[in-house]
Amino acid sequence: MNVLEKGAKFICEKFTLWIIVFSVLAYVEPEPFKPIVPHISYLLGLIMLGMGLTLSFDDFKLVFSRPKDVLYGVGFRYLIMPFVGFCVAKVLGLPPALAAGVVLLGTCPSGTASNVMSFIAKGDTALSVTVSSVNTILAPVLTPYMFLLLAGTFIPINVTVLFVEIVKIVLLPVATGVVLRMLLRSVVEKVSKVVPAVSVVLIITILTSVVAVNASRLATVGSILLLAVFLHNGIGLLFGYGAAHGVRMGEKKARALTFEIGMENSGLAVALAMVHLDPMAALPAALCSIWQNISGSLLASYWGTKDEPVAEGAPVLAKSEN
Repeated sequence: MNVLEKGAKFICEKFTLWIIVFSVLAYVEPEPFKPIVPHISYLLGLIMLGMGLTLSFDDFKLVFSRPKDVLYGVGFRYLIMPFVGFCVAKVLGLPPALAAGVVLLGTCPSGTASNVMSFIAKGDTALSVTVSSVNTILAPVLTPYMFLLLAGTFIPINVTVLFVEIVKIVLLPVATGVVLRMLLRSVVEKVSKVVPAVSVVLIITILTSVVAVNASRLATVGSILLLAVFLHNGIGLLFGYGAAHGVRMGEKKARALTFEIGMENSGLAVALAMVHLDPMAALPAALCSIWQNISGSLLASYWGTKDEPVAEGAPVLAKSEN
């Protein structure tokens, strides 16, 4: 492993630590981070390009070989989290901007971090990758209309503008990445080991700018915001696991769907909120980026230390009696 790859691995392994450190810096000294805000959409586009570089058509094979599993994953994702976000916002009586931000977070697709958590938790990683990929492709249609349905009572929403923005910063970069991987496979494979580290740096850059422009407001909404994000993420993980077992999926699949439902593409929610809503609406997603990696890592590590779950349909051998 060369120096560049070691550096990239170190950056990725300390992801949560970097977010916390730089968020605190942005809160204490916000001015240097504020100029980043106008470039958030471009930064997220680069992150999505990196995601596209890691995808291939093999990641979508499960759509045809296991359509029911993928349908459950996609359906639960867009049914559970948007409504959980709406209920949390209503029950806590959040201000309109924060309420819209929590709902927006719930309507966004799952992020690539869910794939990592599924792997650590000994879940069905192939299913996790496919579901998050399909969720991302469907986001331009499902995210704006789910957001309109649930958050339209909090703030005015322009669905067309949101649709165009998601196509520009999600669908086109991901598609470009997939095409580049097809045309320049050898080149892409050489840089693929540092792509996650670049994405981590870009995510941290985006989040620090959100903290910086909201630094003066954080003191007044901090406690209620923390509670909203904790509830949204915790209920999502719980409902994801319960829903998977409710439709009689095996343990490996249930673990994968737990992270697909409970973990968000918070970067997309941040970008959309900063460009089209009040900057305060980006705070739930910014905080979620920190918390979901902590909660997800704890749960994944717990599952990862347990015995390997039996795959669905595998024979179970009874213990012999002496």
